[in-house]
Amino acid sequence: MKLVIDTEAGTVTCSRPDAPERTFPLYSGEGFRAVSDVWLRQQWNQMHWRSFSWFGLQMMQFPEDVLRLQEVLVALRPDVIVETGVHGGGSTAFFASVCRLLGHGRVISIDITISAEVRRAVEAGPFADLVTLIEGDSAAQDTVAAVRRLIRPGERAFVFLDSDHSRAHVLRELEAYADLVAEGCYMVATDGVMGVLADTPNGLPQWREDNPAEAARDFAARHAEFAIRRPRALFGEEHVVETLTYWPDAWLLRLPTTG
Repeated sequence: MKLVIDTEAGTVTCSRPDAPERTFPLYSGEGFRAVSDVWLRQQWNQMHWRSFSWFGLQMMQFPEDVLRLQEVLVALRPDVIVETGVHGGGSTAFFASVCRLLGHGRVISIDITISAEVRRAVEAGPFADLVTLIEGDSAAQDTVAAVRRLIRPGERAFVFLDSDHSRAHVLRELEAYADLVAEGCYMVATDGVMGVLADTPNGLPQWREDNPAEAARDFAARHAEFAIRRPRALFGEEHVVETLTYWPDAWLLRLPTTG
């Protein structure tokens, strides 16, 4: 796609080989979406997302996604948050801090390798009593069994998948943890944005098909009890730009049982 931004004329012109050229007012919703799509790709390639932290631990997330995630957790108040992918520990601290503020819930965080530095920081941090760290392949049978032992019957679980982002691995995770998710709760298959980053300087061509969003779509097509359904914003839903996220088609809602 070719994008021309004319700040003097106040227009955005979009053209691509397979569609007619279109011009929008720069400060219109269409203009915002066009500019946002390019900005998101640029922001990711500049690694701006690596610059954030939570309670002193690196949190490699898109800030707008984190705010939306907080909205959902506050509304749902899950008993347990299962997180795959610890890395710098920032997301673990984020989940635990939300539980602390709610006065409810705890976190089970899994990664194939948890560095000694991150483990020390989490276990010495202000939310240590709310976090259980498990080292292992998040989709392996023994790891999943260890998680299951930590969840009591009747507890409402929310699952956040942010480890190996290959389509195959995410599908394994989705199948492994699906039955832990309570009705009305979610599994979130993060970083499907990889699909639109495939042709960027830091992207890889195979990401067009090999990404978590593809895994989520495959899973939803085979599991009628789940639907891809982005949570609505609490305020200003009409202003939401759905593409301004690292998590397209990520939110798998477990539907209420009917009949």
